[in-house]
Amino acid sequence: ILQVAGGVLGAVYKPQLEAGLNLTLTEAVNLLKDNTENAKQVQESWQKFQLQSQCCGLVDGTSDWGNNINLVIDGKKICECEQKYQEENLCIPFGDRYVFKQPCKTVILDFLQKNMDIIMGIAFGMAVIEVLGLVFSMCLYCQIQRK
Repeated sequence: ILQVAGGVLGAVYKPQLEAGLNLTLTEAVNLLKDNTENAKQVQESWQKFQLQSQCCGLVDGTSDWGNNINLVIDGKKICECEQKYQEENLCIPFGDRYVFKQPCKTVILDFLQKNMDIIMGIAFGMAVIEVLGLVFSMCLYCQIQRK
């Protein structure tokens, strides 16, 4: 029942996924602009994510980083786009360097939307298998009781 409910809720609230993601990421933008120790850990994590996903910022690109856009983390400036990505048209000029042009919100949203169908399919598939198991076990119980 919980799997079916989860699948139905996922299907019904799929359009509201973007609104919830926007709200969460907008709140996280303040950590990118901040200079506290906690914010620095978040910034390091986002820098790694940005390099892996070829994106910059959370919602609005480079402006999400504020004055921290020129920070150097692990030997690279924030959102710095390497030469190989420039050739793939993933970068835009920003001051004296190139940065990724796509905000990370679109990367995350695309990932969730593509995989939401798979997750719902697995939930419904497992629920069908479990219901069939219940039906067959009831049939077996009835056969045993008759003998």
